[in-house]
Amino acid sequence: MSANAQIIKTQVGIVGGGPAGLMLSHLLAKSGIENIVVEKRDHETIRTTHRAGILEAGSVKMLTDTGVNGRVLTEGMEHEGIDLRFNGESHRLNFPDLVGATVTLYPQNEVFVDLAAARKRDGGDVRYSVTDTEVLDMTTDTPKIRFTDSEGQLFEIHCEILVGADGSQGICKWAIPQEYRTDNFIEYPFAWFGILTEAPKSSDELIYANSPHGFALISQRSETVQRMYFQADPNEDASKWTEDQIWDELQKRVDGPDGFQLKRGPIFEQMILKFRSYVCEPMRYGNMFLAGDAGHTVPPTGAKGLNLALADVKVLFEAIDSYYSTKSKELLDGYSDRALKRVWKAQNFSYWMTNMLHTRKDANPFEVKRALGELQTVVSSRYGQQYLAESYTGWPHS
Repeated sequence: MSANAQIIKTQVGIVGGGPAGLMLSHLLAKSGIENIVVEKRDHETIRTTHRAGILEAGSVKMLTDTGVNGRVLTEGMEHEGIDLRFNGESHRLNFPDLVGATVTLYPQNEVFVDLAAARKRDGGDVRYSVTDTEVLDMTTDTPKIRFTDSEGQLFEIHCEILVGADGSQGICKWAIPQEYRTDNFIEYPFAWFGILTEAPKSSDELIYANSPHGFALISQRSETVQRMYFQADPNEDASKWTEDQIWDELQKRVDGPDGFQLKRGPIFEQMILKFRSYVCEPMRYGNMFLAGDAGHTVPPTGAKGLNLALADVKVLFEAIDSYYSTKSKELLDGYSDRALKRVWKAQNFSYWMTNMLHTRKDANPFEVKRALGELQTVVSSRYGQQYLAESYTGWPHS
């Protein structure tokens, strides 16, 4: 311990104040379990970092049933299906008919706003804008988080359970020695060129389009702001594209005999989003447990990232709650295996959706036509549609 560090003792120390860390903090506090959250970003940076969000029914239930906020129900847009568009034709999957479920479009930064407000309302200890964060002594009974707060004071949190919810670029998973960690990783040979535009909705629900020119996703954000993507080279420079070039590229990827036309407007954000999948195994080291993007990432095609994080949190909360109420470590010891079962199902779904809908630059005619055959198989079979719908709307929370 540093001589000038101020020591704070708590039951659970959480590194990362995004949706995963704050949801866990919220659930623990409701069960009377003391916790402290530290986050390197400031509140405003997280609030204004626009990230898409398709919430499974289970994620919506977590937000509403635990008393976070009902804004997801009033501000979110419930979607009852998606369109798979290929060969210039749309094929709608009706989720309630297929699997009795829906999803809700609600941006990830809005989920953060709700959770941050709930922690503030309930007197939660969340410390933003910290620097020089370290995790120490993970294999002991007193793991520690050392950090400097926004005023330059050095602190050391002494806890009983340490949680790494600090995202894909965080420190926690890399603090696990290499010999105790398996990094499962794949990088895809394409990226998404994403835009935010001031325009009316082109569609009430998401359109996933496979075309000879590559993939496109037509999504929404609000009645007046829309989010869209098209497949691009990972090394593409988004800043060099004009608005007309972007709109023309998007349009040709959804063109078809039905004459479908995108509704255009001014573009105020354009960026490249690279694709990669990662899983850390196990999601535990000593008394440190990983949750959310700290332990795994998926491409956005299957809309699993935030939902997986919240599913991790539910499993981890149940394990921690069980430990403090019964002193049994059984659920804590089983956390990684339980969480990873869902993680690998989601990785498979995301990989499948991504490869079925995207066209590699070097794909030969056989591969292109095979993917179209796969799409046709899905939309022409109720069982195929149900598999996609069940995976997309989310499996039951364990």
